Amino acid sequence: MTVLRALADHYERLAADGQVPGYGYSHEGISFRIVLSASGQIVDVEDIRDTTGKSPRPSAQAVPRPVNRSVNVAPNFLWDKTAYALGVTGDSSTREPRPAGRGEHDAFKRMHLDLLAGSDDARLQALAAFLSSWHPKNYANLPHALEMLDTNVVFRLDGELAYIHEANPARQVWAEHLGSQSEAEALCLVTGKRAPVQRLHPKIKRVRGAQSSGASIVSFNLEAFESFGRKQGDNAQVSDRAVFAYTTALNAMLAPGSRRNLQMGNTTTVFWAEATAGEATATAAENVFSLLADPRPTDDAETATVADKLDAISRGRPLREVDPDLHEGTRFFVLGLAPNAARLSVRFWHEDSIGALARRLVEHWHDLNLDPPAWASAPPIWSLLLETAAQRRADNIPPTLAGALMRAVLNGTRYPRSLFTAIIGRMRADKDINARRVAICRACLVRDHRLELESEDVSMSLNRDDRNVAYRLGRLFAIYESVQRAAFGPNINTTIKDLYFGAASATPASVFPLLERNSANHLASLRKGERAPLARWFDTEIDSIIAGLETAFPHTLRLEEQGRFAIGYHHQRGHERPAPKGTGKDKPAEEEH
Repeated sequence: MTVLRALADHYERLAADGQVPGYGYSHEGISFRIVLSASGQIVDVEDIRDTTGKSPRPSAQAVPRPVNRSVNVAPNFLWDKTAYALGVTGDSSTREPRPAGRGEHDAFKRMHLDLLAGSDDARLQALAAFLSSWHPKNYANLPHALEMLDTNVVFRLDGELAYIHEANPARQVWAEHLGSQSEAEALCLVTGKRAPVQRLHPKIKRVRGAQSSGASIVSFNLEAFESFGRKQGDNAQVSDRAVFAYTTALNAMLAPGSRRNLQMGNTTTVFWAEATAGEATATAAENVFSLLADPRPTDDAETATVADKLDAISRGRPLREVDPDLHEGTRFFVLGLAPNAARLSVRFWHEDSIGALARRLVEHWHDLNLDPPAWASAPPIWSLLLETAAQRRADNIPPTLAGALMRAVLNGTRYPRSLFTAIIGRMRADKDINARRVAICRACLVRDHRLELESEDVSMSLNRDDRNVAYRLGRLFAIYESVQRAAFGPNINTTIKDLYFGAASATPASVFPLLERNSANHLASLRKGERAPLARWFDTEIDSIIAGLETAFPHTLRLEEQGRFAIGYHHQRGHERPAPKGTGKDKPAEEEH
């Protein structure tokens, strides 16, 4: 199924459940409502902003859908900013009210007087009377005049609870206006039916990194993108209703408070289920995918429940045991979007059953297993990306990596080579060889081995019998670092890891002879006095590792072997060692990290 068709079908589910407005309407942020008398005079101005947060913000109201507006003057129907509805805007420097200077109010007035001319509805007649008599100079006398500047307003007739645009006569006028605006009929590429097509598609909002006013998925704004003399949306014929459906569904999933999206680097991911088996089943599938992709409880009370569900899924238990409403065959869709100037790029598009997706996400977790563990519980996918970024800032994540990683997880294919390269690069650059980065290295190698792209497997915990040269050199490097720490004590500031890790993992022959000589000197000092048992333990470890090296120190190690080097280092560092006499600890004090 195509992206737009799946989104259009999802709209029907949301509309049936009352989560999105009907055709021709949109949820927009409205701040004030203007109360009109039957004669068209302003009776009151009411603040309808949401005050539940730290500061008032517009409340979401279902209004006739907005027009596409950039620098052009184009009014909305029965609602708009004060520049259009009242002819007043805020001065850019003083924020004092001033008349709107581009003819916005005249356009608003002209459109409404034309559309409402034949109506005998008292509400619409009151609005027409207001527009005929209103003058922007009276704005300063209105309640909330300063707060209302440049916000969206709606209208209500005094004595009624519903807004004017919600009344049936207004809806009929709007429906007739939409029909008159439709372009010529053509075969819709989404529905396969002949219908009026839409030349300009509404924008998608709240994709991180895109323009604040929104960006388009379907857009032909330059002649280079057009063919056979067709203009704009005529190059990809999509009916007006299909355009409304897919954009409304997508904006609903990206709305604040929605749990049907997650952020991975510069890629905004939305996901939803097909509701053929019922709304409860679709909701259960979406909830479990959200749990698998971003397993973070929202409060302490949810922590135990989340842990139990993740444990059951990770052990391969049927999804029905996690949630009775779950059907493993429920069709599921995952869409990744990234900003591209005024448009959006599709980073990935995946369609599968929720059961198959759950199995692949669990497989992903198993690939990340490490001893000592890197995470206390299953990690969110986005947390892996932070390990590739300088200063662990999301802005520094390589731009295409999020999409490539998500595709690998969802399809069960090889992790992107760029992920492995980025992790190795970060470890060499900042010398932070933490468990999370090592787990990612191991996951890449384990998956390559399972897919028969890598000949050798990698153990989850310390494997003394592993004969891989890079793995053993990583272990040896960890021992040499431990010897140095033991010799100099806890006050050491710079270790061989800080100075030589990158060179040792890439070109061992150039570094290990030096490390070997320095370690021999450190061991000689340790053998004097009460630390002799610790020195003997180090000697035993070094001898057993070197005995397993079947070749001399290699001149270079390829990228995969540098990953094995880091894994060997981490395994050896995390391995419990006997404590020296008198410490009463499971590990030497100088080895704790």
